This record gives sequence, C-alpha cells and structure tokens, in this order.
Amino acid sequence: MQLISETLEQAVEQLARLPGMGRKSAQRIAMHLLKQDNEQVFRLSKAISDLKKNIQYCSTCFNITDKDPCPVCSSPKRNTGVVCVVEEPKDVYVIERTKEFTGRYHVLGGVISPLQDVGPNEIRINELVQRIRNGEGISELILALNPDAEGEATGYYINKLVGPLGVNVTRIAHGIPMGTELEFIDDATLTRAFAGRRTF
Repeated sequence: MQLISETLEQAVEQLARLPGMGRKSAQRIAMHLLKQDNEQVFRLSKAISDLKKNIQYCSTCFNITDKDPCPVCSSPKRNTGVVCVVEEPKDVYVIERTKEFTGRYHVLGGVISPLQDVGPNEIRINELVQRIRNGEGISELILALNPDAEGEATGYYINKLVGPLGVNVTRIAHGIPMGTELEFIDDATLTRAFAGRRTF
C-alpha cells in the first residue's frame, strides 16, 4: 500500500503505541491534529514535553510530582499517622478524587510477581519499612492494592514484615460494587464479599 504521507504514518505509529489506542483511533487523532491551528498543536506538544521534563518522584512517598516533596507529603493538614499503600501513582489520583482519605501515601511501583521476576526488592517495600522506622509516627497502613493474586501476596508480605513494628495493617474492603446485581458478580468477588461482611 502506498503511503499518503510518511510524516502522517510516523505520527499514527507513535500514537498507536499508547495504551488502549488502536491504529484506527490513532489515525483519527492524527487527522484531528492536522485540522487544529498551530498554536493548539504546539501547546499539546509542549505539555507532553514538559511531562517528561518536569515530573519527578517524591522522595518520601514516590508519587509523581512537580516538586519534592509532593503536595500531599508537605501538607500540614494531612494525617501523618495513616499511610495508604498503593501500587502505582494512578491509584493515588483515583483515591484523591473521592476526597475521603486525609492521610498520606506510599507508592510501591508495582507488586510482588514471581512469574514476572518481581520480588520485594524490586518494589519500594524497603522504603516503606524505612519510613516506619524513621519515627514518622505511622500507626496504620491501609493496603489499597488490586484484589488479584499479586496484590494479595504483596499485602500478605507487607503485613508480615511491618506487623512486628507495631503498625496496624488494614486493607480497603473488597466486594460487590453499588448498583450491581448479584447474578452478574463473579465467584471470587462474591466470596470476598461474604468473607468481608460486617454488622449492618
């Protein structure tokens, strides 16, 4: 097939590498960008460039930030005694959207996964233990890890590791989402919902 434009093809190829982006969607975005004025395309290009240039990891919680420490770690309004442990920075954004959690975070950067050759030393568990030992006054860790085999294994490992340090380890509830009918719930979710039942 003859290419209409090598430049357009390169743009489509790069856009198609984005997660969840197929070739057709990439073509639509590339064609949309061609219709925009130069200033709008320049702003998008600059925003992507600045994303790589200006974003860093917070030296305390390892969330992404423009400045170190991040706004959550440097806020005097946050509860320093409660730390929510998550897998990735995107999880922090999901939790922050609820405006319910007022503590701080610790981003592991992954989960223990023997099949992927990811052990405890490849993620930031040691840094979490160091935060507890440094006397930050952490009294509770809330594990907000994905409810899959790797998330469960990581949570179990963290619980065994920090339990002797006098820290209360809890985890977010797993179960049936609001507005869902029982007939559409998978067996594992239903099992967790029964195991995690509480007084009405």
